[in-house]
Parts: sequence; C-alpha cells; structure tokens
Amino acid sequence: MHIIFGGAFNGKRQYVKERLAGMDVSWHEGRLPETENGNGFIVIAGLELWVKEQLGRGVNEERILVQVKKAVAEMQQDHFWVLTDMNRGIVPATALEREMRDVIGRLYQYLFAQAEQITRIWYGIPQTIKGADQNENLHKNRR
Repeated sequence: MHIIFGGAFNGKRQYVKERLAGMDVSWHEGRLPETENGNGFIVIAGLELWVKEQLGRGVNEERILVQVKKAVAEMQQDHFWVLTDMNRGIVPATALEREMRDVIGRLYQYLFAQAEQITRIWYGIPQTIKGADQNENLHKNRR
C-alpha cells in the first residue's frame, strides 16, 4: 500500500497518473472499491468526499473505520491512496466539516500505519516519508 498525500491541488493525482502510465489501473474517486481481484493497480482518491458523504448520512466514525479496514484487507493487488491533507490549522466553519476533519485525521493515522510507502507531494515535488522509492517499487511489484 502506497499513500500519496498533500494539500489540495498540489499535484497528487498527476504524480500517480505519471507513475502508473501505461499500466492497468482501476481508479476510484470519492468511493471505496468493491472487492477486486485483478492484475493491475487500484487507486483510491477523494476519500474525504466519501467520509463527508458517510457522516452526512449518519454513519458513525467506528463504522467508517470498519469499512476502510475491510477495503484494505480485501484488496489483493497493489493499491495507492491519494489523500488530501486537511489538518493544517484551519478550523472548519460547520459542525459536519469539523467532524469530518477529526474523522479523517484518525482514519489517516490508521492508513499511514498500514502503508509500506508514503509520499508527500508539495506543489508537485515528491518527498518520500516512509518506504522505498516509488519507481523502484513499481518495477519490483509489476505482475
């Protein structure tokens, strides 16, 4: 599992698209993937949108975490999580957005602990936070 994170519009998706160009990729924007057993890569992006939708429907934090843990456990191919950093000191105006920020923070802690690799994207510049270089790993794990 590889996490790519950074602020909004910092080039996270572009970074992933460039690294996975020409490969079999299943992209999931704003949703968790259903069980997939393929040969390609899975990309989950826009998780914060999915969390906000779940909270808006009355789903509690514990249930959200269970769903994410289940998705992680069921993915058999290499997967990438494109995560937006939402905890840079700005307090959201609405109660739902404050709850979302808190849930996202705890959810990211879980995902970051599970990840073999973490890359921060800062205005298009990648910085490895955890694990091996992305390019080396892609070549080792191609199936």
